[in-house]
Amino acid sequence: MSIGATWAGTHTFAAARLIEATSIDELQEAVATTDGPVRALGTRHSFNDLADSPGTLITVTSIPADPALDVGNRTVTVGAGARYGDLAVWLEAQGWALHNMGSLPHISIGGAIATGTHGSGVTNGCLSDAVAAVEYVDAGGQLRSVRRGDEGFEGLVVGLGAYGITVRVTLDVQPTFLVRQDVYRDLPWNTLLEDLPGVMGAGYSVSAFTMWAEDTVQQVWRKSRIGMGDTPQPSWLGARFERPDESGLVDVPPANLTVKGGAAGPWLERLPHFRLDSTPSNGDEIQTEYFVALSDGAEALRAVRSLADDISPHLLVTELRTVAADGLWLSGAHGRDTLAIHFTWRNSPAAVAALTPRIEAALAPFGARPHWGKVHSMTADAVAEVTPRLADAQEQFEALDPDGRFANDHLRRLGLRTPR
Repeated sequence: MSIGATWAGTHTFAAARLIEATSIDELQEAVATTDGPVRALGTRHSFNDLADSPGTLITVTSIPADPALDVGNRTVTVGAGARYGDLAVWLEAQGWALHNMGSLPHISIGGAIATGTHGSGVTNGCLSDAVAAVEYVDAGGQLRSVRRGDEGFEGLVVGLGAYGITVRVTLDVQPTFLVRQDVYRDLPWNTLLEDLPGVMGAGYSVSAFTMWAEDTVQQVWRKSRIGMGDTPQPSWLGARFERPDESGLVDVPPANLTVKGGAAGPWLERLPHFRLDSTPSNGDEIQTEYFVALSDGAEALRAVRSLADDISPHLLVTELRTVAADGLWLSGAHGRDTLAIHFTWRNSPAAVAALTPRIEAALAPFGARPHWGKVHSMTADAVAEVTPRLADAQEQFEALDPDGRFANDHLRRLGLRTPR
């Protein structure tokens, strides 16, 4: 029986078997009694073979979320298979919030954390940066936990499913807050490049959208946290407010997007780009993303713009976001405030395969890191060169899983697990 494909159809799973665990006990038994390699499968929002296995896939999305709020420690503990949007709705009802959201609220908490997924904001860490503890099932089916402050914790949060199957996660929370979302059109490229940190720091969360070849940046989504002193104006740095009759993102029905136009609303209805009750994103697409230091961001963007005429015919849109530095070993923002350069491509695999090496060559002088769950062409040597703690992470994965039960070809190909 075919297990099917990733969310966008960019990879068809080769695993021989899929187990849908409905409880932690059931998951433990499945890992303990299944022969051969196993991997965790979440909401399938990866674009490569990272989540695949030559043996068995086990999904935790059917295990009850059972969120538990700890007001004293300002944390929530929740099932790893829960969607971010569902947790956000639950937290808002209790008067609490997460520090940030990704553009899609439909993704699983465990999968997003394991790959270093992020939202935007120069002072906002990636989603993984909010992790205070991880509970996981090891290769023998035993339940283990690791907490912030424990030795090796920073190597296991963005863990790529390489050492076990995460079942519950503890996240930092804060009191609920309001956000307004304003969209600006036609920001001059020169304005963006002359003060990239200033433009991207003009709101609690800022995203810029471009096709690269224009004289102006098509859209800037400026999400302002109410009470933090940011007061958007109808004209800003040469850009203008979006008119009501102007469409949103390419090929995305406006009703699928979160509320724009300046009306304040709860954080969970403004920080994501897409509504939880809508179809996420375009679907028929390929995604690629690279992380560079924000201090190098303007020069990196200039380098990519030199390829604009070749990129734009195959592109749906590029989104630029920022991520605050963290200490997580495999995070794209490890050790540096970061500019994330994201490409949503048309579903043209041959064209993307031809373009990614050229983009990577343009970004190589800036130490660009790839998003683990998206399509790229970087070799193990290239990834190791830009990931300072990769060898430490590999050593830790091997120590926790010496028989390689959670390893797969993708992890070995990038040097994250050793060949065997």
